[in-house]
Amino acid sequence: MKRIFIINGYEPYPNASGRLNQTLVDHMTDQLRSSYEIKTTIVANGYTPEEEWDKFRWADVVIYQSPVFWFSIPGAFKTYIDKVYEYGVFFQGSDTYGGGGLFTEKKYMLSLTWNAPSEIFSNPGQFYEGKDVDEAMFHFHKTQEYIGMKQLPTFSLYNVIRDPDINSFLRMLDEHLQEVFPNE
Repeated sequence: MKRIFIINGYEPYPNASGRLNQTLVDHMTDQLRSSYEIKTTIVANGYTPEEEWDKFRWADVVIYQSPVFWFSIPGAFKTYIDKVYEYGVFFQGSDTYGGGGLFTEKKYMLSLTWNAPSEIFSNPGQFYEGKDVDEAMFHFHKTQEYIGMKQLPTFSLYNVIRDPDINSFLRMLDEHLQEVFPNE
């Protein structure tokens, strides 16, 4: 049995309660627990770096669940990474910049909720100038690469405040999980 660590990077925001991100974490946990051991962290509930180090060391796969606020992960989630990704635990010095990651046997999946519509991605005439979701989140992916982890396909939901269709969102998540974790 493999081990999955799911991190909910949500933080309170004036017009978003965080229920969707927690619903997605709970749903992933329910869908995967028959084939995987699962541990979770909710950043907004607090953490200690040492406990998080143990969870990362334990995990085969890390799933980062996060809303996108101002084109990136929430500030509290970035602070979590700043405090937890410690030299000597996650990375070390290397002759090649970016080559000292210590989690080279681990994979990660990014799961995002956007209030942006899907059509703004991969469309040169729209806001992201033809970039797809992974290109828009390039900085996040490079951070995980820096510590050695390999990327699994990203999951994204769009228009989550303007057009929340939870049942549809959960069906899409199920399809994605089956694709990423087949026959599990």
